Amino acid sequence: MKKVNFYLYAFLLAFGFFNLLGLKEAKSQQYEFGGGLGVAAYSGDIVRRLDKGRVGLQGTLFGRRNFDNVWSLRAGLSYGRISAADSINPIDPVAEFRNAYFKGNIFEASAVMEYHFLDYLHPQSEHRFSPYGFFGLGFAYYSGKGAFNYDGNDDRGKYSLGTPVIPFGLGVKYKIDNNWILGVELGFRATFTDFLDRIDSKPRFAPPVDDQGNTLPIPPEYYRAIYFGNYSDKDWYYFLGVSLSYSINSFKCYAY
Repeated sequence: MKKVNFYLYAFLLAFGFFNLLGLKEAKSQQYEFGGGLGVAAYSGDIVRRLDKGRVGLQGTLFGRRNFDNVWSLRAGLSYGRISAADSINPIDPVAEFRNAYFKGNIFEASAVMEYHFLDYLHPQSEHRFSPYGFFGLGFAYYSGKGAFNYDGNDDRGKYSLGTPVIPFGLGVKYKIDNNWILGVELGFRATFTDFLDRIDSKPRFAPPVDDQGNTLPIPPEYYRAIYFGNYSDKDWYYFLGVSLSYSINSFKCYAY
């Protein structure tokens, strides 16, 4: 718990630092508020690569401060629902033997810096759109259910966790008019946990022993199913969505 609190404090400190960067020029900056909807997905020990067939609902609310025609700071709150099951499309025979399952909800707070490749905000700009990239810091709280040898009983296997996340990705913005901006974005979230799917590299069960405490021989696949989590990487989740934002103050022509 102390480790989680440390990451949370570090995130809040970083967010405050980014926010202070623009205090001197606050009167000349453009502010936006908006929201978006889309889909969320996961990759980890059950799904190794992004699977478009296993997605859940995703939504976000955000505020944005444009420092100039290139850089913006965005802070937001997001929600996503993720799930996976070995029974749907097992990645190998061991995964089929394991028959693991999970589903749950992610609540995320994040702050990211956006870099725009085209000057689309200037009133006299020849571009009404711009691709952009973003990178930042965040904290996610996950609450869900999961189990090995899933038997259809959703009442067992409840768990929750908190983890820092590193959000980054790409998107495209389109200026509908001087106030409304439409965006499409694909975001990646690198987490610091291997337990979103309730599978990690630690043993979940003790091997059987005899009366003298000696370990009894068991099939090799038993160990493989227990230790199936990959200790060398962490779980990821992804957001793909469409957003709409509204600018609430006048725009300044920035000089380079």
